[in-house]
Amino acid sequence: MDGRNQNQRTREEILAEYTRWMVEATEDVDVITELKAMEGKEELIEDAFYKELSFGTGGLRGTIGAGTNRLNIHTVRKASQGLAEYINTSVNGEKSIVIARDSRIKSDLFSRAAAGVFSANGIKVHYFEDIMPTPVLSFAIRELRATAGVVITASHNPKEYNGYKVYGSDGCQITTEAAKTIQERIRSVDVFSDVKYEAADSGFIRGLVKAVGTSVYEKYIDAVLNQSVLYGDTIDTNASIVYTPLNGTGLKPVMDVLERAGYKNITVVQSQADPDGTFPTCPKPNPEVESTMEEGLKVCREVGADILIATDPDADRCGIAVKSDSAGTDYRLLTANETGLLLLDFICAQRLQHKTMPDYPVFMKTIVTNDMAEKVAKSYGVETINTLTGFKFIGEQISALEQQGRESDHIFSFEESYGYLTGSYVRDKDGVLAAYLIAEMFSLYKTRHFSILERLDQLYAQLGYCLNTQHSYEFKGSSGMATMTAIMDRLRSGGIDEMNQILNGTPTVGILSQEKDSRVNRIARLEDYKQGINGLPSSNVLKFYISSKEGENEASIVIRPSGTEPKLKVYVCVSGSSESEAKAAEQEISGNLERFIQEGMN
Repeated sequence: MDGRNQNQRTREEILAEYTRWMVEATEDVDVITELKAMEGKEELIEDAFYKELSFGTGGLRGTIGAGTNRLNIHTVRKASQGLAEYINTSVNGEKSIVIARDSRIKSDLFSRAAAGVFSANGIKVHYFEDIMPTPVLSFAIRELRATAGVVITASHNPKEYNGYKVYGSDGCQITTEAAKTIQERIRSVDVFSDVKYEAADSGFIRGLVKAVGTSVYEKYIDAVLNQSVLYGDTIDTNASIVYTPLNGTGLKPVMDVLERAGYKNITVVQSQADPDGTFPTCPKPNPEVESTMEEGLKVCREVGADILIATDPDADRCGIAVKSDSAGTDYRLLTANETGLLLLDFICAQRLQHKTMPDYPVFMKTIVTNDMAEKVAKSYGVETINTLTGFKFIGEQISALEQQGRESDHIFSFEESYGYLTGSYVRDKDGVLAAYLIAEMFSLYKTRHFSILERLDQLYAQLGYCLNTQHSYEFKGSSGMATMTAIMDRLRSGGIDEMNQILNGTPTVGILSQEKDSRVNRIARLEDYKQGINGLPSSNVLKFYISSKEGENEASIVIRPSGTEPKLKVYVCVSGSSESEAKAAEQEISGNLERFIQEGMN
């Protein structure tokens, strides 16, 4: 009964499926060993087999291991068979797919397993033999005019995870509707008996699997370099840069771009330079995590660097820290929202100065990204498009502009999870590009004798201080998913009244005012994105707006389940006349929300 029921399995079904895997899962020694170790331990068996690993718009993501709720050679083949059937039934003519992978554990095994399924189903495979960033995969799909693409990666997740991301012919992650159809195909595939498969080497011999040539990578590097917004301005290329790829795919492309752009003083964090899926010095290889950046900051202090740049394992995210004192011992980590604001301001200012701004410029961000970004865009006469959470929705909007002949109108996009993009050469966030643009921005400001921190303070003084925070709550196992669903249902049904009660009736911090009693804040509006607001597809997201008595938007709260992890994510955005005022308001709001969620979890 594998994969034929959307609902969770019963105890009897779980044990039956486990028994079947004990007999038929005979290829990966790690899977076999883990299955044997589960014997007689029903709790472990239930967690591994109570459901199928979910396939959504981000593809598959889960912990590596044995079972239907894990990522392993069998679940990768099953997903590939479902995707192959979708391609073969929905596309006429020759079909092809590009496959790439990052440095994670078993990424090589999983990418070859996928290639073997596609070639056995008659689909031509363009195969990257070396590890490659996710944005290169997006670029290659369009460059090779492929039908689809797959990259084996779990992005910024810990070493226990891996994933299987699917892209369409436009180089963008698959649409919500396509994901649903592919999911149905995958569910109908028996993990053992229905998969067509051959060894990847056989595909190479038959000519259906071919290595991607170096010219695609070189064209990608050229495309990144073409995104420069200096337009001939002189910069200090001797700025001291420390770079870390966090043991992922970024080392070669980031260094190629920066060195070809003339940067001469780059120090690589050697302990994090080589590809290593165990991430020995950064257990959470995410540049937004402070402890992850500490290894790079040590090197910064040793060499007196001006700036630290880090990309995550598949090099689609980028984080930075900048020197904040003359002694070179203190560094400030910038949030994605702060970096995004700075890059948006930098790009707009450069385009206006050099008269390269399009007639109808467009900036894009997600609904959970800093509300202040829209103010920055407006100050330059740039239209803002808000999308659902996930860069794929930004990619879809860029494709829509392209269909109108307006792709050059897209000047910049960013999201709160450290993703940035200019232009339309790829349809996903690009950490290699972000590293390049950040280096340009930093170096230009340094040449003009001021810092990016000073520019950030100027923006806050001009447009008001804005604080964004993100809080995640993990829900493990079948009971955890049920609890997370119940919390969302309660918030949706209770609406504004429920949220006001959660926030102790009405928030009393008095954001934007020193006179708390005269300007009491309240929940003024609720946007339920399950209803498909502003033409966006339906999504399980709630956004609450807090306003003053005068009707000014002073804060917003976004609550949504993660699309890739068993987590409930809460985003709080607060505007204030000062940093201390905004922080006080945020702490009150997030504290009340945390108590509500913790009560629901207990």
